[in-house]
Amino acid sequence: MIATVEDGRLTALRPDKDHPLSAGFACQKGIAFTEVVNDPDRVTRPLRRGPTGFEAVTWDEAMRDIANRLSAILRRRGSGAVGWYMGNPGAFSYAHTFAALLFTKGLGRHAHYFTASSQDTNSRLIASQLLYGVPTSVPIPDLTRTDLLVMMGANPLVSHGSFLTAPRIKDRMHDIVKRGGRVVIVDPRRSETAAAFEWLGIVPDTDALLLLSLLHVMFGDGLVDITAVKRQADGVDWLQEMCRPFTPESTASQTGIAADSVRALARDLVNTRRAAVYGRLGTCVGTHGTLTTFLIDSVNLVAGNLDVPGGSVFSSMHTVGQRWQNVAMGAIMRRSYRTKRSRISGTPNAIGSEPAALIAKEITTPGDRQIRAMFVSAGNPVLSVPNGEELEAAFGELELSVALDFYLTETSAHCDYILPVPTMYERDDFPYTFQAFQATPFRQATAAVLAPVGEARGEWDIAEELARRLSRRVPAFAVFTGVQKMLRRLGFEGLPRTIVDGLVRMSEGGDWFGLRRGGLTMRRLIEDHPHGVVLSPHVRTGVLRTAVGYLSRRVRLAHPGIAAEVAKLPHRAVPDGYPLRMIGLREPRSENSWMHNSPLLMRGDRRQHALMHVDDAAEQDISDGDEVRISSPYGDITVPVLTTKDLIAGVVAVPHGWGHKGTGGWRLANGAGGANVNQLTSSDPDDVESLSGMAWLTGVPVRVRAV
Repeated sequence: MIATVEDGRLTALRPDKDHPLSAGFACQKGIAFTEVVNDPDRVTRPLRRGPTGFEAVTWDEAMRDIANRLSAILRRRGSGAVGWYMGNPGAFSYAHTFAALLFTKGLGRHAHYFTASSQDTNSRLIASQLLYGVPTSVPIPDLTRTDLLVMMGANPLVSHGSFLTAPRIKDRMHDIVKRGGRVVIVDPRRSETAAAFEWLGIVPDTDALLLLSLLHVMFGDGLVDITAVKRQADGVDWLQEMCRPFTPESTASQTGIAADSVRALARDLVNTRRAAVYGRLGTCVGTHGTLTTFLIDSVNLVAGNLDVPGGSVFSSMHTVGQRWQNVAMGAIMRRSYRTKRSRISGTPNAIGSEPAALIAKEITTPGDRQIRAMFVSAGNPVLSVPNGEELEAAFGELELSVALDFYLTETSAHCDYILPVPTMYERDDFPYTFQAFQATPFRQATAAVLAPVGEARGEWDIAEELARRLSRRVPAFAVFTGVQKMLRRLGFEGLPRTIVDGLVRMSEGGDWFGLRRGGLTMRRLIEDHPHGVVLSPHVRTGVLRTAVGYLSRRVRLAHPGIAAEVAKLPHRAVPDGYPLRMIGLREPRSENSWMHNSPLLMRGDRRQHALMHVDDAAEQDISDGDEVRISSPYGDITVPVLTTKDLIAGVVAVPHGWGHKGTGGWRLANGAGGANVNQLTSSDPDDVESLSGMAWLTGVPVRVRAV
C-alpha cells in the first residue's frame, strides 16, 4: 500500500502500482484501513474499568497496578494462574508474536498460552509435525507452474490466500487455465472461487473420506510408483493398508461425490505432470482436521507431486543451517507435544499453545493451574471461540484481565484494563511468519509511516515494561531486562528487531553480516527496496530432506494417532432432529470480527445473512429475508436467511465474526448487530479435535425453523 500522511495524520491508502507482485491490487479492507487508524471509537489512552464504566488513566498507573496484582497472583498461585490469548493479527507482527511468547514463557513453564491458531491453523501445523517432524514445514501449491490445482475448503478470491500467500491470486489461478490446465474447487458451497472455476460439491466434514478414496484408487489401480515414494517416505505399506477399505463406492453416499468422479480425479492427479492438492480452513476445522490435512499431503506424496516443480512445494527463507534448525526445532516441538497437555482435556499442546475452545473451563475449573489472570492481545475470543457466552461469563471470575487492543470489543469490555496499541501503519514490520508460504519468494520490510496515535504503545514495549516491573519476582525477566539493556548500549534496536534482522541477513539474498556485498538487511529493505525484492521466480524444489526435521530426513507416514482417527470415521453419530450441516462463510468486506466499524465497508445492506439451499427452504416455506432460528445441540441463533442454489442440499452457511451486542465500544458495529455463529459450536472437551486441539467449526449438525 501507499500511505498518504499529512501533518502526521494518515489521510489515504492506495495500492502500490510498482509492487512487483500485487501490481496495483488491493482489497476493499486494505483501502478502508484509513478509517480504522482514524476511527473516533478507537482506544488511544489506557482505560481502567470502574463502577460506572471505563475511565482513562496514565500508563504508569495502569502498569503499576497490573504488575502489583499480577505479582500477588504469582506469589499465591504460581505461573500456572496466568494465561495469554493472542488473536489472528498478532501473527502479522513479528514483535507482537515475540512479546506474547516472551511473557508467557518467561513467567514459567506452567503459564497458559492460547492463540487463534486453534480456530484456523493448528491442524495443518500438527499434520506437518507428524509427517515432517517439524510444524513449520508446510507445503503449498507451486501456483506459477502447476497444471492441475485442487483446492479443498479454500476461497482465495475472497480470503486472498492464507498459508498460500500470493498477491493477485485470482490472476495466478486464471493463468493455470490459460496455459491449458484446470482448477478444481472442492467445497460444500459454490463459493466465489468455485464459481470462477470447476466446482466439486462435497458434504461438509467428509474430506478425509474423499482423500482416503483417492489413495485407495491410486494404490489399488497400480498408479503409484511405489519405489519412488519409498525413497522419500517410511510407512508407505502402512498407508496403503489403512486406505484399503475406503473404496469410492463405499464413501460416495457420505461425501456426495460419485465414485466415477473420484476415480477420474485420482487418475488426473497422478497422470498430470504438474499437479497439487491444497487444503485450507474448511479442511482444518472439522472433526478430523489433522487427519484431513495429513491425507492431503499423503495424496500429493503418493501421486508423485511432493517437492517437485508444479506440485506441492516447500517455500522458506532458506537460512544458513536451516536443515539443523529444523532438526532442533522439531525435537523441541515434538517433546512439548508429548509432555505438555491441557489440564481440562488432556489434548497435547500444539506448537506450544493450548486449545482456545477451553479457555472458559481453564478459568472456571478449580485446581492446580486454574487461570486467575488473563491477557488478550489482538483478539476477540468471545466472538471467535466456541460457546462465547460461556467465556463471557468466565471473565467475571478472573482476578485480573488485560486487553491489548485499539477497540473496546465484546471481549475487552469485560477486562479490567484496555491498553492501546498501534495499527500496522504505526510500527515497522517484516512478515516473518509468512515467508514460508509465499508462492513467489519475496522480501519486503516497512517502516512506520506515522507516530502511534494518542498514547498507543507496541505490544513488545508493554511486555517489556511489565517484565521489568516483575523482574525481582521472575528470574527469567531479570535476565531478559539485562539483555535488553546490553543490546541498546551496543546500538541495537531491541531484541525483536535484532533477531529478525539476523534472519534476513542469514537467509537467501541476505548479506551474511557483511560477507556478501549488497546483500539484504532490514535497513536495506526499508531504505533501498521500498517495493520489495523478488528473490526468485519460483519456489525451490528438491529440498524435502532439508524440510524434514527427523534425523532420517524421510517423511514419516505411520502414526498411531492417525490410525485412531481413521478408525473413528465409520462410527460417526448423527444426532436425531438435526438434519442439516452448518459451515462457515468468509465475506469480502469482513475481517473476522473487527472491520464492522468502517463506514466504507458497511455501506448498503450490510447485515449478516445465513445461506440456505432453495429446496431446503421450500420444504419449510422459508423465503429470502425471513428470520430463522438455527439450532444445534449446543445453542441457537436467529438470523435472516437468503436462499441459493450455490450450496449442496442439506447445508446452511453462516458468516462468522458477527454478534456485536452493545457491550463493545464500536458504535457502527453495534448497530449492525448480527448473531455469533459460534454459539452453535461446542466447547465440550470431547468435541475438541484430539490431535491438535482445534475447535470444531464446520459440519455442525443443525436444524432451521422460521421465526
